[in-house]
Amino acid sequence: MRVLFVTNGHGEAAIAERIAAELERIAAGARLDHLALVGDVGSQHLRDVGPRASMPSGGLIAMFNLRNIARDLRAGLLGLTLEQRRFLRRFREECDVVVAIGDVYALAMALLAGKPTVFVGSAKSVAVAPYGRVEKRFLRRADACFVRDEGTARSLRADLPGVEAANAIADLYAAPGDPAARRAVEGFTPALALFPGSRENAYDDAAFLLDVTRRLAASYPALGAALSVARGLDAERFAHGAAKAGWQVRATHDESIPFVLSLGRRELVRAWCGDLGSLLACVTLVLGQAGTANEAAAAAGVPIVAFERDRDRKASWYRRRQRGLLGDALVVLSSRGDGPVNGVRAILDDPARRARMGAAGRSRMGPAGGALRIAERIVALGATV
Repeated sequence: MRVLFVTNGHGEAAIAERIAAELERIAAGARLDHLALVGDVGSQHLRDVGPRASMPSGGLIAMFNLRNIARDLRAGLLGLTLEQRRFLRRFREECDVVVAIGDVYALAMALLAGKPTVFVGSAKSVAVAPYGRVEKRFLRRADACFVRDEGTARSLRADLPGVEAANAIADLYAAPGDPAARRAVEGFTPALALFPGSRENAYDDAAFLLDVTRRLAASYPALGAALSVARGLDAERFAHGAAKAGWQVRATHDESIPFVLSLGRRELVRAWCGDLGSLLACVTLVLGQAGTANEAAAAAGVPIVAFERDRDRKASWYRRRQRGLLGDALVVLSSRGDGPVNGVRAILDDPARRARMGAAGRSRMGPAGGALRIAERIVALGATV
């Protein structure tokens, strides 16, 4: 069986990897290919195929963000899209099933291959943005359709009787297993995880999160944090930025913890390049400017704090959307003045509130197991070809 994954974002690519892991387990010998419509970070378990390139927006061009669209067009977005369309038409003889992960744009592109198609909708929910009339027309053309929650599935079943709820994000880090994560937060009470994201602006967001951590440390003598460095980003660049901001940087020979940041004699932050699930099992709170990683934290029952930093009001839709998806699992704070520190401190000092936030996250994200169900449907479709 030959399966082509078509993804429309960094988090969507992570979902593809997770479903692929289930396919490797239940369909030994399957060839698993990956066309990334957004970004050029290589896959770990999939064979990368087709044209790809990084865009300045990192893929955030929804909600008529004209500034990001203009930047991407100048960087060659139109030419890249045309190349990807031509590739999908040519690739139809090389695959048996196509799996589109992300939004309806990913599905529209995947349908060009003319093969049985599975849609895994990670972007929309009735909790924040329901599928519209035009989008439903594309969903009807998929041979199998999965959406992220049961409420969204119910809203679609009048038009799409076979739609199912399966949130594979809940599977991304459901099985922590890296013992090095304990070392990343050893001696820290409370232990925080810093998720700056996986796009270009992660370096700037990391500087902000590090500053918040530094200011929090004045109130908590043993507080510390693990700074997550997403795959495809440069750990040395994070370390260089921290050094310019006055942190003492010590490089290590540990691939999972490549550097440590200190202030005076106090070791306060350790970089983390390992499995997020293992890290989430060890922390009290996430300070996160990420997308999928924040949602994975919610699925793991870890409270999340994000900060409204973008000066472009048209881009603030992303954080509002995430707040709608995660509900009370996520608190969004202003980045101005003492707001970040006071807001985080209020959550750290309130265990009952953290417990409610954790329970809300698990409820919103749903149970693990969606990746296996999707993989089983892919195998069933492949058997009919």
